Amino acid sequence: MSGAAARPDRSRLRAFLDAAARAAGFDVLRVTRPDAAPQAAARLAEFVRQGRHGTMDWIPETMERRASPSRLWSEVRSVVMLGMNYGPEHDPLAVLQHRSRAAISVYAQNRDYHDVMKGRLKIAAGQFAARTGADVKVFVDTAPVMEKPLAAAAGLGWQGKHTNLVSRDFGSWLFLGSIFTTAELDPDEPEQDHCGSCRACLDICPTDAFPAPYQLDARRCISYLTIEHKGPIPRAFREKIGNRIYGCDDCLAACPWNKFARTASEAKLAARDDRRAPPLADLLDLDDAGFRATFSGSPIKRIGRDRFIRNVLIAAGNSGDASLGRRCADLVCDPSPLVRGAAIWAAARLVHPNELRRLHAAHGADRETADEWRAALGIIEQHEDVTA
Repeated sequence: MSGAAARPDRSRLRAFLDAAARAAGFDVLRVTRPDAAPQAAARLAEFVRQGRHGTMDWIPETMERRASPSRLWSEVRSVVMLGMNYGPEHDPLAVLQHRSRAAISVYAQNRDYHDVMKGRLKIAAGQFAARTGADVKVFVDTAPVMEKPLAAAAGLGWQGKHTNLVSRDFGSWLFLGSIFTTAELDPDEPEQDHCGSCRACLDICPTDAFPAPYQLDARRCISYLTIEHKGPIPRAFREKIGNRIYGCDDCLAACPWNKFARTASEAKLAARDDRRAPPLADLLDLDDAGFRATFSGSPIKRIGRDRFIRNVLIAAGNSGDASLGRRCADLVCDPSPLVRGAAIWAAARLVHPNELRRLHAAHGADRETADEWRAALGIIEQHEDVTA
């Protein structure tokens, strides 16, 4: 985008930008320099060197462009970081006590925030470009931008021990977006780290995904396992996932700074009741068309029906709800091997051992799920030996 108006002085420029951002629906805005987070590139490189990115191949593939905003766009002179509050009105961890219902991360309980934010970024950036004549580019987190380090450098908050941004005004509940511009804007001061000795976000993690404070091993993170990971969920993590079928809010919700957070004021960012904690039974019945219709406009739609049903089956297997056993057993012959494998694991935990053996007799010749069958039958044999 570009504009042709004369450039006002920097203070008026900033005041105009702040007003445009508020009018577009953003809750906070700060400015930083493109080179304000020099340590971010080295930290990312070490993250990749240790393999902690898992199967997210797009991270090493875009490392060069992620290293600095100037690598992404050489003409950028200022980086405007914007935040949109999505604070929940309910306790996002309460659903974990209702094991026959699905726990969906707060950010995914309504319309895809990428769509919401990008449209609004374009509005604010377009007005700024028209007013100043500066060129602008807008980014949400699908682009190779190190948003959290830049947001911390700009003063929106600080990166907490869970590696997410923490704000004194909004806790851990901020969506981030950025406007890169050729305009010279005065930068804001970075925020100090206010975590102190607190370990709440680290200690609550079900899978010990934090090797140390301020470090994340994505391969152990439930959000990674249920969203980014395309293969079978490793058996070591299945029970720990509980009923979380898309993402995990534990480390965010545990942050004490959330006591200052506000409930999101906009209906577009508020949780829809039917996506807050839907029954697992309803989700297990979804075919591809039903999945697409149910999650139209939701970020959940991006992982596809098979990965989604894989997640729901893991939750069903953890539910202890025998009434779900029949649905899990039916999915043992699903067209997707990913779904079949998860269905075997879930059925082994919910149906009678004799029923599992019957299912194996009918479907056990499937080479793609042979390991799942061996593990499932081994578990029931061990259980019968113990109880004999």
